[in-house]
Amino acid sequence: MILSTVIEQLLSGMVTSIEIFLLTLLFSLPLGLAVAGGRMSKFAPLRWLMKIYISIMRGTPLMLQLIVVFFAPYYVFGINLSADYRFISVIIAFTINYAAYFAEIYRGGIESINSGQYEAAQVLGYSRLETFFIIILPQVFKVILPSVTNEVITLVKDTSLSFVIAIPEMFTVAKQIAAADASIAALLVAGLFYYVFNVLVAFVMEYLEKRLDYYE
Repeated sequence: MILSTVIEQLLSGMVTSIEIFLLTLLFSLPLGLAVAGGRMSKFAPLRWLMKIYISIMRGTPLMLQLIVVFFAPYYVFGINLSADYRFISVIIAFTINYAAYFAEIYRGGIESINSGQYEAAQVLGYSRLETFFIIILPQVFKVILPSVTNEVITLVKDTSLSFVIAIPEMFTVAKQIAAADASIAALLVAGLFYYVFNVLVAFVMEYLEKRLDYYE
């Protein structure tokens, strides 16, 4: 197959990979913050529920979670879902998986902030919510950014796991081309695409880290 044709087909798959990547970040970052709040809650049932959720999400393969989210509505509840649910299930599985990892990153960042800052904010008349979102959270972002960057880069590569429920992302398209041509050229090109994508992600995250240098 002509290289230009291979690249054209891979680009169509890359669009799907980018959609999975962006939607996962859009939903998992705020969800992770909410889970971190529950994980640190003084309400024991909620705290333990979040601990169990995080343990399950981090202790089982993402591929298994994709399969469960996709098939559970039918086999557990007998619900017949539309064809669109195939992509939706990928976003759900990726979101709940990465939210668990982000929750622990958030928790580590929040707990690293000196408790004296909470007391100072209270003296200045800030409410608990104002203290957290105005004073604490911006500092937390600076602390956790390197760890978040690692997870974001991993997410780029993990998008290839959506092949397990036949989502035509870039790696799936590359495998199909490689099988049809009996050649690994498409896989090598796909690998290059993933590398470039990760370089761009790393560049953006490094830029954000430098923008937050004013906290030092």
